[in-house]
Amino acid sequence: MKVLKFGGTSVGSPQRMREVAELIHAPHLQRRIVVLSAMSGTTNALVEIATLLYAADVTAATARIEALRQRYHEVARELLPGEGLAESAIEALNQHFDAVLALTSAPLSADGERVILAQGELLSTLLVHRYVTQVLGRPAVLLPALDFMRLDVDEEPDAAYIREHLASTLAPYANQQLFITQGYICRSAQGHIDNLKRGGSDYSASLIGAAVEAEEIQIWTDIDGLHNNDPRIVQGTYPIRELSFDEAAELAYFGAKILHPSSVLPARQHGIPVRLLNTMQPEAPGTLISAKTGSEAIKAVAAKDGITAINVKSSRMLLAHGFLRSLFEIFERYRTSIDMITTSEVAVSLTIDDATRLPQILEELRRFGTVEVDENQTIICLVGSLGQDAHGAANQAFAALRDIPVRMISYGGSPNNISILVHNNHKVSALQALNAGLFNAAASR
Repeated sequence: MKVLKFGGTSVGSPQRMREVAELIHAPHLQRRIVVLSAMSGTTNALVEIATLLYAADVTAATARIEALRQRYHEVARELLPGEGLAESAIEALNQHFDAVLALTSAPLSADGERVILAQGELLSTLLVHRYVTQVLGRPAVLLPALDFMRLDVDEEPDAAYIREHLASTLAPYANQQLFITQGYICRSAQGHIDNLKRGGSDYSASLIGAAVEAEEIQIWTDIDGLHNNDPRIVQGTYPIRELSFDEAAELAYFGAKILHPSSVLPARQHGIPVRLLNTMQPEAPGTLISAKTGSEAIKAVAAKDGITAINVKSSRMLLAHGFLRSLFEIFERYRTSIDMITTSEVAVSLTIDDATRLPQILEELRRFGTVEVDENQTIICLVGSLGQDAHGAANQAFAALRDIPVRMISYGGSPNNISILVHNNHKVSALQALNAGLFNAAASR
């Protein structure tokens, strides 16, 4: 069994859906589960609809629902040209849009919002499944993800439940080779429609792959693998051929948009390789993520925006037992994660990527001493095999950044990561300087 996930741009138009249908029927593929995201732009439109309903702007929300409905009608007519096929699909599509429209009759609840956000994946899988079975005439089973994807009481994926219920869902189809299901969506522990948050289709694919003990998980996007730097900003980047699970997790967390940060964990736990491939260039080798790693000291650079740096200076820190614990407990109480941290005898500097509860956090931190805040920061993350740094990679990186004002450095906490904090204004020049200083020799490969 293989698991193949296709993102929103990969199913973003009727033509792209046709291309995906051909890819998932390539003759060399064995039994496979195909996980689909919503068509590109759909989730944003659904979020907008929910936002309008929260604001009680029913007129605008209704207009947006109808505009989205018409877009899908057009897609159905182009994708399913056979006699009566488009009309049948439109009837099925309308059931989903009518369900969303029904939510406009009362104030929107959190449960209602999650119902709205679930529709994108339900619509895309409906269309692709009908194209495969009715236009191409090939056998395929549509597996409802809501039958087996579930969160536990801590709002984490319930791996045991997923494994058991996916197995029972697949059991009647022992002779079938192709299954199509939704990414992102799931049920809560209470059975309500829920989701794995934005980008969660990657996570769905990894959880499904772990549940069926897949031979390989493939993540298909619109770029040929994970690049050594951000190709939107830096010229001359190239795809990395091999990464370890830990290296990929670091890059995903610190800004590499091609991969959802959580998606590596289930695959790593079960030793399942993850391959990143390009729907537009399927012959490209892409990036293989596994337990192995290459020999390069620094393989890639990623950037994470929206960072806030907090500096707490206190003379009470010196030799103060339990000081850091008390500090961290504040962030735990306000459910705010810390990305970077550095300490001295009298100060602690740390960063957060969610400033929602910053005022309350700062109020409590001021009990310890003087607090300074720097907003609009960016973490530049250098990832590779840095255990002993025998190659002097850190020195090479710092030399490349000699003209960039650096706010903070975290080095040594992980054998795979050096994190450097700069102001957002210096992000582009920092990425370009690192590309020139670290990868110029490799760019010709």
